[in-house]
Amino acid sequence: MGAAESSSKLASSVHGFSVKDARGNDVELSRYKGKVLLIVNVASQCGLTNSNYTELGSLHKKYGEKGFEILAFPCNQFVGQEPGTNEQIAEFACTRFKADFPVFGKVDGMAGRLLRCISS
Repeated sequence: MGAAESSSKLASSVHGFSVKDARGNDVELSRYKGKVLLIVNVASQCGLTNSNYTELGSLHKKYGEKGFEILAFPCNQFVGQEPGTNEQIAEFACTRFKADFPVFGKVDGMAGRLLRCISS
């Protein structure tokens, strides 16, 4: 069963999902109910990492207090460009890019699954 699946079937909305944070703790996405969410896969060794994290940080700084939340999900499916452990990835994002939005545990393309769920 994937990280984006509920206990029996796919959730009917993003708020029905439970995911893992970088430390392996369960996080219920229902905690973000009422917020506008940008769910994005990230990869630390991608050529666009610098610009992507910079732009994500700018978006969060500008709109975070207005109910906008970025949920970053590292994914190693981008030609192996996210090879580190969850802890290394979170450290990288928070130290190098001062990411003040949640960076969750590594997933296998979960943002795509979440978006399919939301659009159906």
